[in-house]
Amino acid sequence: MTYEADLELIAAAADEAAGIAMGYFRKDPKVWYKDGHSPVSEADFAVDGFLKDALLAARPGYGWVSEETARPERDDAKGRFFVVDPIDGTRAYLRGEDTWCVSIAVIESGRPVAGAIVAPATGDRFLATAEGATVRNGAACRVTAPAPHEGLRLSVPDSMKRHLASAEGPPIRTEKAIPSLAYRLALVACGQIDGTLVRPRANDWDIAAADLLIERAGGLLCGRDGEPTLYRREGRRHGLLIAGSRDATGRLRQLAETIPD
Repeated sequence: MTYEADLELIAAAADEAAGIAMGYFRKDPKVWYKDGHSPVSEADFAVDGFLKDALLAARPGYGWVSEETARPERDDAKGRFFVVDPIDGTRAYLRGEDTWCVSIAVIESGRPVAGAIVAPATGDRFLATAEGATVRNGAACRVTAPAPHEGLRLSVPDSMKRHLASAEGPPIRTEKAIPSLAYRLALVACGQIDGTLVRPRANDWDIAAADLLIERAGGLLCGRDGEPTLYRREGRRHGLLIAGSRDATGRLRQLAETIPD
């Protein structure tokens, strides 16, 4: 199966899933709490159920990793697998804010090869394959590459801002925090912001699709060591991550040193 065929599949599924999510948006959906603090709504479950049925029906030989679906005890699938976040930014979604999205990636040999992020409330649709450019709403896009003496435009969680204020070097311009990690990373890919730092404990489904968007737009999502992120069928949580252009990676790694694990 070609990467482009997989992209066509996940893009169409993400569009339909976004429509399902919009059907619950700002309509007070039922909410439960995972581990006592992380919200999940009936919209999350509805989108997840649709995507699992649609994607695995189309690719029965692929594996499945999703935030809202328990990993199967027995998974005989080999090769590629889907990594899905049915609604990334659930808290923003439940507050009625626009910055949430549906995020889907296809993984092969540890790396994403097709990725789709659809943010229906903002009208954004980001797509990429491992063989093509990152596309936002039909137009190819690139990460920005500020000169070394220029300050970076960063969107980071509010909890990180006080640490970054003590960093040496060119001044940093912090933009408004974006609760959806996948959407924030997609904005790095299209150059709307120069970069971001990601708090430890991000999951594969938070970052997999956006990782490919950034890579194909000329940037890098990596840990403190500067190495690309690898994805496994069993899923994993990550340490502190940085994302931006390759030219900005050194500066971002310096900034990361101000952030405790």
